[in-house]
Amino acid sequence: MKKILITYDMFREGFAELESRYDVTFPPKGKDFTYDEVMEMIPEYDVLCSMLDFPVNKELIDRATKLKLVANYAVGYNNIDVAYALEKGITVTNTPAPTTEPTANLALVLLLDTARRISECDRKVRRFGDQMKRGTLENLGMPVTDMTLGIIGMGRIGKALCKRARACGMEVIYHNRRRLDLHEETTAEATYVTMDELLTQSDFVSLNAPYTPETHHIIGEAELKKMKPTAILINTARGAMVDEKALIKALKNKEIYGAGLDVFEFNDRPSPELLTMDNVVLTPHIGTQTTYSRIKMARAVSDNVIGFFEDDRPVSRVLRP
Repeated sequence: MKKILITYDMFREGFAELESRYDVTFPPKGKDFTYDEVMEMIPEYDVLCSMLDFPVNKELIDRATKLKLVANYAVGYNNIDVAYALEKGITVTNTPAPTTEPTANLALVLLLDTARRISECDRKVRRFGDQMKRGTLENLGMPVTDMTLGIIGMGRIGKALCKRARACGMEVIYHNRRRLDLHEETTAEATYVTMDELLTQSDFVSLNAPYTPETHHIIGEAELKKMKPTAILINTARGAMVDEKALIKALKNKEIYGAGLDVFEFNDRPSPELLTMDNVVLTPHIGTQTTYSRIKMARAVSDNVIGFFEDDRPVSRVLRP
């Protein structure tokens, strides 16, 4: 019987079919396996089910002499040395489908929250109560309807966000590594533009591309200077796609209006300066943090493992780094 090692504590119902077919090892309830624990156990396992923050590096891969598959519980896979795994004949999979809708929903929520200053006003109401200023020129936010959203990365999540933005009456432009075909563009009601055009024309810029060496600091000082002073940056992708120090500088200097951030550059923790800014909305990497989404992702991991061995269902393979 194939041996499956799961590094993280998760709702077990998502792994029910996997458990019925294979010998599955879970960490004790309420904790995840540490890297050292996995290093100790991995030589005996055929499959490693890793979480997005668990490093699957060369040292671990070299020790995993029986390993045939790394099934990542995430759409992103920058925690895995994919090139080395593939070189060693190890398949890598991810879970894009279940992450699409909840992440797109959060991106829209951050956009609306930052634009209309919802979290800021919530804090003011709680702090000042009846003493809060309520004049007609107080707490003015940015409009959303009839504004332009620029989406960087028009994959599954980008397209899902586009659909939501269009429902809010927004115009959508996008930049992507590959331009969509005419049918996809027409269906999405989105217009392809260059990166410079997107930055200069957008009222909102949303990052929805995968994190790769090419997208590291895709938004830096030069890009922020091209954005409108009324523009809002949304990041639900990966923190290091934004030069966080440059972003803080741009926010302080009012080069852009605000930011809605679910991810952060340094150990996925916000820089202290961001915590003091009312024009920044922060969430702790909760793009897929719903019970329903977590169970669906666990089932997607299970499907990848079962499909890999049984060839009875699609497998979401990562084909290159």
